[in-house]
Amino acid sequence: MDNIDKRNRLDENPFCYVVTKNETVIIKYFGKQVKMLKGKEAKKILNRINAAKDEKEVQLILAKVTGNFKRGNERRKEL
Repeated sequence: MDNIDKRNRLDENPFCYVVTKNETVIIKYFGKQVKMLKGKEAKKILNRINAAKDEKEVQLILAKVTGNFKRGNERRKEL
């Protein structure tokens, strides 16, 4: 996994997820919703998250699910 996150961006924990009552998974990037998963796809991702060894692996799973978050030009949240 060292080769995947060369800039250590996933150490900041930019992704989070919320599971709703009807088992919809909402993925957020720095607090903004970027993806919504339903049905079989949501169950599959939840199983992968539950099987993850640590938080960095969860972050990697969420990053891969969102798709276009690998180029390094994503802007950080300004305070």
